[in-house]
Amino acid sequence: MVVLSKPTTEQYSCIRKTATFPTPIVPVVDLSRPEDAKNLIVKACEDFGFFKVINHGVPMEAISKLESEAAEFFSLSLNQKEKAGTPNPFGYGNKKIGRNGDVGWVEYLLLTNNHDYNFMRLTSVFGPKADQFRNVMRDYMGAVRNMACVILELMAEGLKIEQKNVLSNMMMDKESDSIFRLNHYPPYPENFSLDNNGEDVIGFGEHTDPQIISLMRSNNTSGLQICLRDRSWVSVPPDHNSFFVNVGDSLQVLTNGRFRSVRHRVLANGFKSRLSMIYFCGPPLTERIAPLPSLLLNGNEESLYKEFTWLEYKSSAYNTRLADNRLRRFERITAM
Repeated sequence: MVVLSKPTTEQYSCIRKTATFPTPIVPVVDLSRPEDAKNLIVKACEDFGFFKVINHGVPMEAISKLESEAAEFFSLSLNQKEKAGTPNPFGYGNKKIGRNGDVGWVEYLLLTNNHDYNFMRLTSVFGPKADQFRNVMRDYMGAVRNMACVILELMAEGLKIEQKNVLSNMMMDKESDSIFRLNHYPPYPENFSLDNNGEDVIGFGEHTDPQIISLMRSNNTSGLQICLRDRSWVSVPPDHNSFFVNVGDSLQVLTNGRFRSVRHRVLANGFKSRLSMIYFCGPPLTERIAPLPSLLLNGNEESLYKEFTWLEYKSSAYNTRLADNRLRRFERITAM
């Protein structure tokens, strides 16, 4: 069921067609080969802030079950979905992204790391079946969290950081502020495509993720685009069996700009629904974010950023528009 109201050109942005990311250029990291993976991760984060992960260890059964549960949720009536509560910050959202005027051709369910809290939210939607959704989500999120831990520790090894769990500890901490998001992009009406002269419709506007890293997969439907260093946009070929990893703003700061958070967006289409599942790896709210001392070239490199807590940065980010440079107010000197 398409639940979004009939769009107008005033509501939704449209863009010209863009190039497709040549498949050989997409950085691919095979987690079954850790010696190669640690160096490939570092290079991908330096060049793109983005890479694809294969042999990730997340069971396809867990992926399929959650995708099925998510599809069932988004097929419900709008009134039923809204019983999950407004996204403040967790719950169901429709078209409105954040609280600062951004809109997109998308509906979403934003959830926390606390499965009991999620269960309470979903009980009002599914009744007794909410327990099934919670269990499926727990299995999936646990597997993705473990994959994220492996990636962050390989990243630390590739950066030659002696304490290889310095990054993963932030995400694995019991007070971690990691969150989980389900996005659904229904096909837009045929007449909308005609009204916009065949141009693409923005499903989710350009932005960077504020967390450490984000791990995303979709239902083999195109739409994801990333912005390259030359400011050109390229489409990423979908891959149902793999995960895509984004460098977030916090990791950019932790590496003193060596890694850059990737600017990305999602285009909707008029033919097929897109369902994506994103796990955002966040540190505890009290975690202090600053360039890691071991990456400041033996103390000879100047820090590009002021130190801040994750709560301070998260609060600041929530008060911006999607496309804003959220790190600008925390820069000491201009990051190159």
